[in-house]
Amino acid sequence: MGTMHISMQVVIILVILALIFDFMNGFHDSANSIATVVSTGVMKPQHAVIMAATFNFIAFYVLPHTVAASIGKGIIEGSVVDQYVIFGALAGAIVWNVVTWYFGIPSSSSHALMGGLIGAAVAKAGVGALLSEKIIQTVLFIFVAPALGFLLGSILMVAVSWIFYRSSPARVDRLFRRLQLISAAAYSLGHGGNDAQKTMGIIWLLLIASGLIGKNDALPAWVGYSCFAAIALGTLFGGWRIVKTMGQKLTKLKPVGGFCAETGGAITLFTATALGIPVSTTHTITGAIVGVGSTRRFSSVNWGIASNIVWAWIFTIPASAFIAAISWWISTKLF
Repeated sequence: MGTMHISMQVVIILVILALIFDFMNGFHDSANSIATVVSTGVMKPQHAVIMAATFNFIAFYVLPHTVAASIGKGIIEGSVVDQYVIFGALAGAIVWNVVTWYFGIPSSSSHALMGGLIGAAVAKAGVGALLSEKIIQTVLFIFVAPALGFLLGSILMVAVSWIFYRSSPARVDRLFRRLQLISAAAYSLGHGGNDAQKTMGIIWLLLIASGLIGKNDALPAWVGYSCFAAIALGTLFGGWRIVKTMGQKLTKLKPVGGFCAETGGAITLFTATALGIPVSTTHTITGAIVGVGSTRRFSSVNWGIASNIVWAWIFTIPASAFIAAISWWISTKLF
């Protein structure tokens, strides 16, 4: 579809829809940032969400905007993008987010958005519309991100156990209650940096397709500010169903374990963002929490809950792609 077919009213409606998705992303994923710090009793829930929201927004100034470019230019061919594809992608991601939030399943908003883009693009133009390199990289990181989180979380936990071997439990607890404030802030920074950029990428696609900006133009500053503000507000309102699953049902955490999980997760997110890879913050922190829990006893992790979460990961891209394809088809008939 040519660039001038998208009217200004349609662009505004789709930007608002994208920001609603971004708000829901923060709402859905607030658990990633705060589940550990709340479940260990280090922070009250209302203080934790304010801290997480603040660092979500600060990430706009701190981290490079490489992920926005990956989503905006690396998943599907720019030539197939029109208002129907953008609507289908956002509808697929939003519906899947609502379903997983309702059931308290920590699935990935990032992969829901990517699945939405893939589903809508394939429905319009077939598999030739897909750019395989970034998709393969992202699918690979469905497994790499939680594995890296698991590895770093468990290594940090073992290292801390050795370093503080002779310290009293009360002293260790006191120290890591303070340190967990830093690790939770770092994780929130990583979450904002990776996740808000995905919505920036979608709006970037839309602005290019509508001819409002050129393919090689920089992303307008208002897009970044509005996306980071939306995800921060979403985090502020918090999805408490998922906080419970992440912070209490998966494994019992103490402040030292929370610190190791958040630090391991934050390192993984900073690395992925620097490489421009859109990863799931949900997968990353889940892997790190399981890694920390498994260093105590293998049985201290609720593997039933963990396996349910893994199934949600596997289904996210196909499910959101399927919903997006149907949404694309319906929108072409209605509008």
